[in-house]
Amino acid sequence: MQVRARTMTGAELRDWGMKEVAYFRTITHEGATLVAIHAADGTPVGIAEDEDSAVDAILEQDMVPTFLQ
Repeated sequence: MQVRARTMTGAELRDWGMKEVAYFRTITHEGATLVAIHAADGTPVGIAEDEDSAVDAILEQDMVPTFLQ
């Protein structure tokens, strides 16, 4: 499942469902680099200090993490 998630388009991720996939991407907020976590449909669901923390948070929810640039 994780391999498939890494190769999906944005539209495919939205169709796959919010309860199964979350994606994350780096953002800059007030000069700090953070990692934003989003549900498959783009709904913001969290912020993490780094990518490892984002992945851990997503996995704790039994979801598949996917990185978008």
